[in-house]
Amino acid sequence: MRPKVKYQVIYRHQGAYPVSVMCTFFGVSRSGYYDYVKRMNRPEKDAPLAALLRKQQEHCVQTYGYRRMHLWLERQGIHHNPKTVLRVMKKYGLLSEIRRERKWKNLGQQVHKYQNLLNREFQADRPNSKWVTDISYIQTKQGVLYLSMIRDLYDNSIVAYKTGTQQTVNLVLDTIRFAMRKEKKRVAAELQLHSDQGFQYTSQAYFQLTKQYGITPSMSRRGNPYDNAMAENFFSILKTECIYRHKPATFSEANKMIDRYIHFYNHERIQFKTGEAPLARRLSY
Repeated sequence: MRPKVKYQVIYRHQGAYPVSVMCTFFGVSRSGYYDYVKRMNRPEKDAPLAALLRKQQEHCVQTYGYRRMHLWLERQGIHHNPKTVLRVMKKYGLLSEIRRERKWKNLGQQVHKYQNLLNREFQADRPNSKWVTDISYIQTKQGVLYLSMIRDLYDNSIVAYKTGTQQTVNLVLDTIRFAMRKEKKRVAAELQLHSDQGFQYTSQAYFQLTKQYGITPSMSRRGNPYDNAMAENFFSILKTECIYRHKPATFSEANKMIDRYIHFYNHERIQFKTGEAPLARRLSY
């Protein structure tokens, strides 16, 4: 039993038993006990800071972590070490209710890694010979909507896409299935599908599905987002030209916006390099 717990027991029973007897029984000194009592009667030194933090957490709906809270304090001219802010937030139950979702967990599943066959060669000589894929998120008032898509490097068109409210392996698999149903008669004999190292793309299910369709997986090197730059580029275009301008409130609204924009992107949006919309080049192949 820790000394603090022993002091608490002694304090609660000091009217029933002599303090000296209880100190002897618990093996603590009387001076230590009386120091504990003195500290109890002292104003809590962290209380003023805790009051400020509590007020700000109420204002921001308990969303500030200690780093953001430290920045807010600095702006108010109140200077504390970030570790002090973290300690006080823990002590008074003021930690953010928002937790960063881990991008992936292995959970004992078999992990497959692939060579970077694409090697930043973002051009293709024919349709459906080089695809890139990735997942991004769309923020709505209803929550986060995840968008999985496949882009063809021949004409930069979006071959297939799926949305979901969870970032799962099935979201990726459904995107591939849809792409293969749509393009199965026109897929090249050696189709490459390039991705990053997200858990969906290293999963056993992804390995089996690509093998089933005769797709050759290619994978970015760890910590090299430019290896999958063409997938990231489309998400940037979509969000800049559509999502950030209109800010969907619900999943339904976001899905409708994505449908409309991708149709516009594939059929009407002129590319600077070719002077025509993505699918116009495919039709002329």
